[in-house]
Amino acid sequence: MARGRWARMLAVTGVAALLAGACSKSSSNNNKPIVIGISLSASGDFSDPSAAAKKGYELWAQTVNSEGGLLGRKVELKIVDDTSSPNQVVTNYQNLISRDHVDFVFGPFSTLLSAPAAKVASRFGYAFIEPAGGGPDVFAEKLHNVFFTQPAPVVDSADVFANYILSLPASQRPKTAAYPELDDPFAAPIAERVRQRFEAAGIRTVFKTVYPPETVDFTPIVSRMAAAHPDIVVGGTQSDDAFAETKAMVEQNFSPKLLFLSNGANDPVNFPTKVGAKNVNGIFGAGDWFADEKSPGNAAFVAAYAKTFGPGAIDPTSAEAFACGQILETAVNKVQSLDNSKIIAALHQGSWPSVEGNLSWNSVGEPQGQDLLVEWVGGKLLPVFPTSVALHAPVIPKPGWGG
Repeated sequence: MARGRWARMLAVTGVAALLAGACSKSSSNNNKPIVIGISLSASGDFSDPSAAAKKGYELWAQTVNSEGGLLGRKVELKIVDDTSSPNQVVTNYQNLISRDHVDFVFGPFSTLLSAPAAKVASRFGYAFIEPAGGGPDVFAEKLHNVFFTQPAPVVDSADVFANYILSLPASQRPKTAAYPELDDPFAAPIAERVRQRFEAAGIRTVFKTVYPPETVDFTPIVSRMAAAHPDIVVGGTQSDDAFAETKAMVEQNFSPKLLFLSNGANDPVNFPTKVGAKNVNGIFGAGDWFADEKSPGNAAFVAAYAKTFGPGAIDPTSAEAFACGQILETAVNKVQSLDNSKIIAALHQGSWPSVEGNLSWNSVGEPQGQDLLVEWVGGKLLPVFPTSVALHAPVIPKPGWGG
């Protein structure tokens, strides 16, 4: 056979081999799962809410996979423990991205962990869709890759409570206020914002303290606060301190006319068990989600949650985490790509449907909506303000403990 003919055959064979290899590689990629890296707290201060976030993330992955995955590929979650440590959360996201080469990341629980984690994601060009890190420290970094899946930034979450109190007739408004605040980038700014608004409106501050995160015994704090006889208590709290502070109030029979806790009281699962089911009524909190709202996909989410985890109250953190998946899923389907830069650019345009409502963000990831005011009424946590979404009118003054 002539050398030229051999050359032509070899050339054709080589092209065919390259095409076969490319098809094989493409097929391999199509069968490979899309991996999403997440750091959550299996231990430490944020273990309870992180467990709720884990349920939301897993439920979304289960749901999207039952519908064919993302762009035809299954989703796989790689969840690692940060022990509620800012140092460990940085290590976790560095490893997830640079060592494990995950396709996307979702955020941890709390501003304390989300702020440093977001910086790592930004450095690697990853979108940082996160459920529960909306304190000022997150947005102060001015990162373009952050998207907080709640209706409002954390510092604004109690605005709805302040709006309600200041809407009351002068005869019903509290005259004096107390502000016990956790030294935490999530909790303290919320109470401080309310304090400034109340003082400007003539509500006199009679007690304020900032306590360290390691505080366990709230007896001295509650004792001093009770001695000041405030009409209203605005607690800048996380979860465990909210539980302990409420229990100390019960033990000392200090029952203010109005009680608002920035976090903890808005946990329909753990709050009644931690403080006593008969001690919850009349306590206010800030809420971003409730089971009966008509947000996109919410009815299906609630039904799927009950089927997977059993009947009962749903921690809003689960809804927040589920919303992270909804947002990513919609963005991927819109841009038809797994490119993080394209996802980031897309999410900065328009409004995005989720169980948390239709969300949109400014350039640094602050959502542009408003939270709900929730209150324990008849043993149930219900939205009570604004009136357009309320399922019950606010009940004031707070009934005594056990009432």
